[in-house]
Formats: sequence, structure tokens, C-alpha cells
Amino acid sequence: MSTFTLHLHSMTAARTVPGVRSLVARDASGSFGIQAGHEDFMTALEFGLARYRTGADDWQYLALPGGILRVAAGAVWLFTRRYLEDRDYRRLGGELERQLRAEEEALRETRLSLQQMEQHLLRRLWELEQRGSPA
Repeated sequence: MSTFTLHLHSMTAARTVPGVRSLVARDASGSFGIQAGHEDFMTALEFGLARYRTGADDWQYLALPGGILRVAAGAVWLFTRRYLEDRDYRRLGGELERQLRAEEEALRETRLSLQQMEQHLLRRLWELEQRGSPA
């Protein structure tokens, strides 16, 4: 069976996976599969799981927050901010959930910090206005 090379690129890492037999991902039109010899194209992937298979191996799963998938010159490039990879999609789901909770907490702390800065700025503007007003 023919194979292709998968190039995974995130903000922090790049990895090449030779000998990929098939890849399954999802875009706005739904799930699709890619095998060697696929016509060149590009699509925007949705948040979720993608998977690929090399040789007779089991599926390797990728959890990603969307990305761009490009098929060209007999290879596939997947560009995403980041991805998690595992052979066990259940374990991958648990790790993804843990990371999402950590991100939500960081976002909550950022919002709180912004609110505090806004309150401080408004208080300071009010104080400056009070000093500048005629008595």
C-alpha cells in the first residue's frame, strides 16, 4: 500500500511522520480521509480529534484546537497552535480536559487582573479630575 509523509507543526514543535497510510480529520464540511495520491488541497480543520495510521499500527490520535491542513506533492502538512498526541483517545481526552480547565483558570485570572486595572485607572482619572476642577 502506498504511503505519504505527515508533517506536524505547532507553535513549539515540528515533527515528521513517514509511512502514513491514512489520515482522518474534520473540517466545516464534515469528516474526511486522506490516502497516498490524494489530490492537492487545503482546508481549515475544526476543534477536535484527527487520527492517522502508519503501517499495520493502530490509530494515533491528535487532539487539536483547529488548524490548517495542506495536501501537496505527495505529503500532508498540518499546522496548528498546538496538539496532543496519544494512541489512546480516552487518555487523550482526559489530558485535553485538564489543559482546558487550566486555560480557563488562567483566563479567569487575566479577566480579574484587567478588571482591577480598569478600576484603578478610573479611580485615578476621577482623582485627576477632582484636582483640576475649580473650587
